[in-house]
Amino acid sequence: MRMKRRTARCASFKPLSLGCDRSKRRNISQVFTLEGGFGRVLTLSLVQHYNLVKLIGYSADGDQRLLVNEFMASESLENHLLDLRPGKEPLDWTARMKIASGAAKGLEYLHDVADPQIIYRDFKASNILLDEDFNPKLSDFGLAKLGPAGGKEHASTRVTGTYGYCAPEYQMTGQLTKMSDVYSFGVVFLEIISGRRVIDMSRPTEGQNLILWAAPLFKDRSQFTAIADPWLGGKYPKKSLYQALAIAAMCIQEEADSDL
Repeated sequence: MRMKRRTARCASFKPLSLGCDRSKRRNISQVFTLEGGFGRVLTLSLVQHYNLVKLIGYSADGDQRLLVNEFMASESLENHLLDLRPGKEPLDWTARMKIASGAAKGLEYLHDVADPQIIYRDFKASNILLDEDFNPKLSDFGLAKLGPAGGKEHASTRVTGTYGYCAPEYQMTGQLTKMSDVYSFGVVFLEIISGRRVIDMSRPTEGQNLILWAAPLFKDRSQFTAIADPWLGGKYPKKSLYQALAIAAMCIQEEADSDL
């Protein structure tokens, strides 16, 4: 029998050392022009925050690209909320609110601290990674885009993102602002509260779209508890539930309010 020889390829690993100091780092807007999407992901090395996944290094071996991020022991929010495996404990209310709060802080940093402003454009449960203590960190900046500049109110761009999470006004006009991310946050926050996917074709017709399903319930305070995830077993402070739903409702309202 003839044996086929297997060959293996090794790619060199390059640690990133761009740093955070404004006088030493490359300008974010320059990085966004480098090598398309790969350049965008390298933005992680320039915007550093506790609730953003750290980019440790990369390999650029010919046409093969490899990014090395910090290890996130507890996988993604999606794994614990929407793809719960048999025998796995569902997230309790405290953990859910901790994750929502941390993810919001990550977005706030990108919108209001990063210079220039960065719009994430792909905020969803699978992109929120969790460490061993369930601290959330935003990952995958492949669709991120610089915010409007030069006094403009919005950036014009081809509409991209994940169906169900994109703001309606962005889908209709292609005009991108940080409020597009705020809408996506509202959708994910509602998923966190309800334990339901924004789009779930396995449910009865009236419940397949989370936003449409929740809309009439938002109008009746006595129905608020019906939105809460049954897996919570009613173990949550009602005041906290009402506050969380109020925030989610404000984020997903059709006319985005830039003052939120």
